[in-house]
Amino acid sequence: MPWVLWVPAALALALVVLPVLGLVLRTDLTGLPALLTAPVARNALELSLLTATLSTLCCVLLGVPLAVVLARARFRGVRLVRSVVLLPLVLPPVVGGLALLYLLGRNGFLGYLLDVVAGVRVPFTTAAVVVAQTFVAMPFLVVSLEGALRGAGDRYERVAATLGARPWTVFRRVTVPLLLPALGSGTVLSFARALGEFGATITFAGSLEGVTRTLPLEVYAQAESDVDSAVALSLLLVVVAVLVVVVARPRVLDGGRGRGERAWG
Repeated sequence: MPWVLWVPAALALALVVLPVLGLVLRTDLTGLPALLTAPVARNALELSLLTATLSTLCCVLLGVPLAVVLARARFRGVRLVRSVVLLPLVLPPVVGGLALLYLLGRNGFLGYLLDVVAGVRVPFTTAAVVVAQTFVAMPFLVVSLEGALRGAGDRYERVAATLGARPWTVFRRVTVPLLLPALGSGTVLSFARALGEFGATITFAGSLEGVTRTLPLEVYAQAESDVDSAVALSLLLVVVAVLVVVVARPRVLDGGRGRGERAWG
């Protein structure tokens, strides 16, 4: 490895680590247990974990078919569709929240229909948190899966089709196994992104304690009145995010890397 890479690599690492270190140094360790076990902190953490789990499940159920269609389908306008799907990656989250509000709010065309036909109001509910998190997190899963499918090619699927396998059988027996490593990493990324979502949530779901106030929103609320509590909750969010990435990191990635190393060795 060229030695010149160490300098920018060290700077990049410092850019990530030093702010977190500053947060740790600012934390009052003596009062940390009391701050983290307060009812508002527990409620915000439980709500965050619940909504992030539900939104990740929605990302998988909706994002996997979408990624397969984008990677395998051939139709005019596929690039435009792909750009629209990836739009939440570049949009400010607040803009995404406004878009959801004007779609599903009482004055939005879909929200008006839901209200009149079924008496359902989505904004400023826990369901709105899940919708907002899914909106911002699903592109991470789609990007991972589509890239994996394009990199793997479609030769195995073509062979299975020529042997008489039906499309659903090809998808279940060939496409899904090809997706598993990327599905694991994409799911972790989606969960982590949903866990840290703030802008779209506060715009579309509001900040109602016990209903829509997730951990990032609780940090923002506490920062206006109790800085020590906000710092402690921020540190808790960092720890939870690190645990999610470390513990939930797909084993298949390590296994695939080991097989590749043995093959080259």
